[in-house]
Amino acid sequence: MTSDPRPAAQKVIKIRRDYNIWVANETMEDYALRFTPRSFRKWSEMRVANTAFGAASFLVLEAVGATMLVDAGFINSFWAILATGLIIFLLGLPISYTAAKHGLDMDLLTRGAGFGYIGSTITSLIYASFTFIFFALEAAIMAYALELAFGIPPAWGYLICALVVIPLVSHGVTAISKLQAWTQPLWLFLLVLPYAFVLAEEPGALAGLWRYPGARGDGAHFDPHLFGAALTVGIAMITQIGEQVDYLRFMPEKTPANARRWWLGVVIGGPGWVLPGILKMLGGALLAYLALRNQVPVDKAIDPNQMYLIGFSHVFDNTTLAIAVTALFVVVSQLKINVTNAYAGSLAWSNFFARLTHSHPGRVVWVVFNTLIALLLMELDVFRALGQVLGLYSNIAISWMAAVVADLVINKPLGLSPPGMEFKRGHLYDINPVGVGAMLVASLLSIASFVGLFGEGVQPYASFVALGAAFVVSPLLAWITGGRYYLARQPEAVVGKTCAVCERDYEAEDMAHCPAYQGPICSLCCSLDARCHDLCKPEASLTAQWNTLLRRLLPASAVPYLETGLGHYLLLMSGIVPVLALVLGVLYTHENLSLGGGHPEVLAALQDSFIKIFAALLMLSGVGAWWMVLTQESRRVAQEESNRQTQLLMQEIESHQRTDAALQQARHVAEQANQAKSRYITAISHELRTPLNSILGYAQILDADEDIPPARRQAVSVIRKSGDHLLSVIEGTLDIARIEGGKLNLDVRALDFPDFLQQIVGMFELQARNKGLSFEYQPAGEIPPVVRVDEKRLRQILINVLGNAVKFTVRGGVTFKVECRREMAVFDIRDSGPGIPAADLERIFEPFERGSTAQAGGSGVGLTIARMLTDLMGGQMQVSSTPGEGTLFRIRLFLPQVHSAQAARELPRSNRIGYVGVRRRILVVDNEKVDRDMLQSMLEPLGFVLEQAASGEEALKVIPRFAPHLVFMDLGMPGIDGWETLRRIRQQQLTDAHLAVLSANAFDKGLDNDAGIAPDDFIVKPLRLPELLDWLGRKLQLEWVSADSPPPPAAPAPQAPPPIVAPAEAHLAALDELIVLGYLRGILNKLGEIERLDTAHTEFVRVLRDLARQFQFDAMKEILRKVRDASPDTLE
Repeated sequence: MTSDPRPAAQKVIKIRRDYNIWVANETMEDYALRFTPRSFRKWSEMRVANTAFGAASFLVLEAVGATMLVDAGFINSFWAILATGLIIFLLGLPISYTAAKHGLDMDLLTRGAGFGYIGSTITSLIYASFTFIFFALEAAIMAYALELAFGIPPAWGYLICALVVIPLVSHGVTAISKLQAWTQPLWLFLLVLPYAFVLAEEPGALAGLWRYPGARGDGAHFDPHLFGAALTVGIAMITQIGEQVDYLRFMPEKTPANARRWWLGVVIGGPGWVLPGILKMLGGALLAYLALRNQVPVDKAIDPNQMYLIGFSHVFDNTTLAIAVTALFVVVSQLKINVTNAYAGSLAWSNFFARLTHSHPGRVVWVVFNTLIALLLMELDVFRALGQVLGLYSNIAISWMAAVVADLVINKPLGLSPPGMEFKRGHLYDINPVGVGAMLVASLLSIASFVGLFGEGVQPYASFVALGAAFVVSPLLAWITGGRYYLARQPEAVVGKTCAVCERDYEAEDMAHCPAYQGPICSLCCSLDARCHDLCKPEASLTAQWNTLLRRLLPASAVPYLETGLGHYLLLMSGIVPVLALVLGVLYTHENLSLGGGHPEVLAALQDSFIKIFAALLMLSGVGAWWMVLTQESRRVAQEESNRQTQLLMQEIESHQRTDAALQQARHVAEQANQAKSRYITAISHELRTPLNSILGYAQILDADEDIPPARRQAVSVIRKSGDHLLSVIEGTLDIARIEGGKLNLDVRALDFPDFLQQIVGMFELQARNKGLSFEYQPAGEIPPVVRVDEKRLRQILINVLGNAVKFTVRGGVTFKVECRREMAVFDIRDSGPGIPAADLERIFEPFERGSTAQAGGSGVGLTIARMLTDLMGGQMQVSSTPGEGTLFRIRLFLPQVHSAQAARELPRSNRIGYVGVRRRILVVDNEKVDRDMLQSMLEPLGFVLEQAASGEEALKVIPRFAPHLVFMDLGMPGIDGWETLRRIRQQQLTDAHLAVLSANAFDKGLDNDAGIAPDDFIVKPLRLPELLDWLGRKLQLEWVSADSPPPPAAPAPQAPPPIVAPAEAHLAALDELIVLGYLRGILNKLGEIERLDTAHTEFVRVLRDLARQFQFDAMKEILRKVRDASPDTLE
């Protein structure tokens, strides 16, 4: 696809177009504004031909034949009928072929055959006018049949005949095809039946018909004038080919396999209708002759009802039966043609109004509109005037058809016009002077001949004047213009089949590239769009062409007035005045014919009345036109201002879009960095958990071993508690992401609350002491023995807040107060640190943020995690601080108390020694032998049979042999990883055992997986033996055997920490000087010297050395101060 490198003058924001149910449903819409896609052309050739051929049933043909007979005699009528048939056939064949080949209705075909996008609206209006005029004539014939058979007054008969057609046409060609197929046999039978009986009973009637001279008696011999007048009446039927085309567009594509059937279908459904039409006109002349011979008045003899009543009277002796069959035949015939008239009219009106108003309410709306106009004409009884109008219209109609055919059979073969049929708005000039000019010239010459301006000798041949003029003028104009007005731009290969506006898929022929929407657009959306202002063809729009023409025709001094309000007003009135004159002229002609010529004074008064009416309407129209011009001018000014504001807004939007794109890019970079950080943290977490699993695992084994001496049990407990703390630090790095992602679940269990608090206090008493701080634990009231809470998360909250208090307090101390009241626990943590400025009170809870007064290091996520966990547990965390005095954190949590009986059941059992039943087999799959051995050491003493596998491949071989009840699977293994191993176990159905993941990759817990592993079956390393045993009991439905725990031996009194024995004042003064200087090496050397003085100073040296290595010089000063203030030689 080629594109214009220049930026579009206007950019239209795409708004998805939603069509109403009538337009969206192509069964009802029948592609009224677009070509018929190949996917919709599924009918057989003969079905399409039969549907189109059904239109030949209209009884106006018989009426036209009878009228010719009465006016010109049979000889002249006969040759006029044959000439009419030949002209219609020759003109209809190329039109039918092109429509069937390209899937185009009459309007789309006219666009591409030299008329242009707007130029064809002229022919659409003419075509639509023909459809409702013929609808009115045919429905009137049907109404007279109802009056004849049932005595229904014509006014009601008109209404019935009009309304009955609407539901038949609403569902488009599908319903019409069924109607034509069902009624065709009956119609053919009733059509042939009266003629067969007439010719059988009165063979001499043909001889009498041949000699019939007409009502005036001057048509016994061939007369060119009478022949021409009769031809003018018959040639008005040429527009019927347009109705045939509206059906032929559904013809399937022509292929070598169906070429003969295709051509036969095109001929039968297209110009072929004229063959039975000729016979019907001749038959109408015969029946009219029989009626006239039976003394039927002339005005009745040309009525098809009377004709066929005469015909069926030869078939049935019973008059009632003859009337009934006549009425049936007329009703069937008129329904078959009027569904075609209404259908064709709906297509013509759809195309006409869609291009002028850029709106399409649906073809069904125009079915009703066309029917109501026909009903109005019938109710006004203007049939005599319609006869005169048809004579005038026939000249315009044949000019139109001849101009189209001239382009198809002369211009395109000679290369004067582009090959193919282009019908899309975006590729056509609005007005193509070739077709429009040829039709106008031919129409003017033909009408001038028809009214006798060129003399009586030429008057009968007005139709031939129209034909000859169109066939000469069309190629002449195409040659003069060089064919430049056919295509406004060359068709482009459209990328994509989806319309950018309605977002539906269409075939390539129905799509064009739209510069306004910068994408492909379907022909329907293109036709209905009013906002693009023809950006695709700025020089080919109607306005541009009109202004160009006027600038060429008018003098230069008049050009500036073209765009003024007066200029627009004069142009508008130049269109309104002829329309008013035409409408009033038709009404005047009708009234004149109704009165006859015997009342000259009445005709004079009538003429005077119509002149006054015309003057009054002209005045009102002038006022209305001026109002329209002023309104349009106001709209133009408003539109220009709107366009300016829109352009400014678009510039601002584009600026925001650029800013947004930059922000999105920055966000993308940040997200990539965040993902890299997460991957790094996850990897580090995994690497730390793997050795920590062994440390904690064996610590738990040692803690459960009763042979461990009491003196060493405390050391094992410290190892275990410190390992648990390290694990909590590692998990804290992932907790924020889990909480924000909603993937952190609380594990609420019974907790020995006093013991838990003592563990927390013991942890921070030592830390505070090492910093020279006091740590005061203040339990207020009664502390419940057992509460229900997530121990891990509560420990995490308190450790983070207490850790901050100790970390940031340089002198003074920390107070930890706990109060429980009505199952609501309140933790107050107060320190005497530097305090937090008011501006930082909320910022300290943001990730990786610290207060402006903070001097100590840290990850910056401790308080963030603590508050998020508090909120997750349904609690509240508050902070108040006074800079220079300290900070108070208050944490409120709902901790329901567990009563003694329930506590005994829920508290973890530390003395499980086995289980009841057969021994369970467990397979441990892990590439780390230390972890496999540790798990085996935990579970084998309880009666489990364990087997080990070092890889996924080995596990797949072991499972069939070992037949485990449970499989523990590590994830990060060489070869096939844990996830793939689990998938293969499931796919190969190797075992029905429970499958669980045992991994140090905590980040994968809770994520979706395709191995069928639930979050509860994802166990994160390091293992906690009580929790693991609880899980095993649930999954394997074990009944544990517990030994009654002997009363624990009296724990040795906790050893008092070694006393801090200070050296002499001289050494303390030397340390003060080194600390003030911040000389680390000198401090360490001095501490080494003090340690060598006396072993009693070992604890003093250890505490200060640790603080020095952490650069905690303020804490060292605080300890030295307390040493001096305490007893002369020790600090307990």
